[in-house]
Amino acid sequence: MNSGTTGAEILLVEDNPNDVELILHVFQWCNLGDKIHVAWNGEEAIDYLFGTGPYEGKSAGRPKVILLDLKLPKVDGLEVLRKIKKDPSTHSIPVVVFTSSREERDIVESYALGVNSYIVKPVQFDQFANVIRDLGLYWQVINQPPVENNKTKSNNSQPPMENKQG
Repeated sequence: MNSGTTGAEILLVEDNPNDVELILHVFQWCNLGDKIHVAWNGEEAIDYLFGTGPYEGKSAGRPKVILLDLKLPKVDGLEVLRKIKKDPSTHSIPVVVFTSSREERDIVESYALGVNSYIVKPVQFDQFANVIRDLGLYWQVINQPPVENNKTKSNNSQPPMENKQG
């Protein structure tokens, strides 16, 4: 598990220690366990993603996916989601809400804010573990994210030549 660095591929934002333990256990079983950073509240998640607070002076975290609980201390999950999707530097990071809330207003607001998926935590242990395994494998192995276009661009101001054949 990544506990203080910004190189994690999965950002888990969860305040329930039992859920965190199970999620980390399943990810370890899937060989994804060393690529996770846990944020225990919404404020910590924002600090991690934007290089503020205890992460100031470090490069901001750029995970492949964020697993986000909604019911969080300090800053709730919907506010975290709002900040992620509003900022150009983070808006393309996939966010999966993984919460116990089945409330329709939470689902509707999450999708309105740009969440990529909304999953209600299963109550049964084996179902919970299967969902976590499938989530990790999908977002880490199967999903193809866009290549970031933040690399240095050519100073050539002319547009590329078209290949015209007559």
